[in-house]
Amino acid sequence: MNNAVLFIATVFVWGTSWIAITWQIGSISVMVSVAYRMGLAAVLLLLVLAAFGKLARPKVWRFVALQAALLFSFNFVALYNATSFITSGQVSVIFSLASVFNAINARLFFGTAITRRVLFAGLIGFLGLILLFWDDLTISAKAGTLVGVAWATLGTALFSLGNMASRQNSAVGVTPVIANAWGMGLGAAMLLLIAAASGVSIPVPTEARYVAALFYLAVFASIIGFTCYLVLVDRIGAAQAGYATVLFPIVALVASSIFEGFEWTVLAIAGIALTIAGNVVMFGKSKPA
Repeated sequence: MNNAVLFIATVFVWGTSWIAITWQIGSISVMVSVAYRMGLAAVLLLLVLAAFGKLARPKVWRFVALQAALLFSFNFVALYNATSFITSGQVSVIFSLASVFNAINARLFFGTAITRRVLFAGLIGFLGLILLFWDDLTISAKAGTLVGVAWATLGTALFSLGNMASRQNSAVGVTPVIANAWGMGLGAAMLLLIAAASGVSIPVPTEARYVAALFYLAVFASIIGFTCYLVLVDRIGAAQAGYATVLFPIVALVASSIFEGFEWTVLAIAGIALTIAGNVVMFGKSKPA
């Protein structure tokens, strides 16, 4: 499969996954929904690895467990909650700024320098978010908007910390595929244990749309999408593969306008454009001095 097909698949799958998340919001708690998604993805991925003789236990478990908590459980609980207050397309735009969080966390945990380009990209993205939510916060004065933004920001921050755990896994010899397979399973187990301990109902899903969304998120968003992205990273590098995060919010917003009634106001368009510009600046190549 060539790089163009992998790139298009990554953008489309990740872009449409946000609307599928909204279809899981309802009678089943967010915590249990995320557990179902990650549990199913883990079982399928472990079976595939076993079928191809690639299944192995991580050499070091502590960072896999940390990745499970940050990348495959609590971050998604926050992102799912965000879609209860703001549209899934708006959540995707906030999530696309994960690269800025990654730069900050890489500085904190690994000592990687934060360049002027990163600071400039972060500023552009922040201004874009202000414009995107300006009408909701001032004209419409929707009470839940700030709550939704807070949940989405928390989810993105946790996702970024999970990336740092993934980086540490690679450093100790645990490959991303192995870490993801076991991490998804651990993340699901964590959430189910918390749900059971707190008395949250754990029903068997029966609604057709919920089940369809569950399989789409587990198979396409959690396994195929991430696998395509990892192959791209291996072939063309993280910087170029990272452009997928620039484009998938556009797909998500188109889906949101169709299914959720997202309105493309002048300020919203300007905000989206600035946020995407911030990502382009982030992933662009530095010019030599």
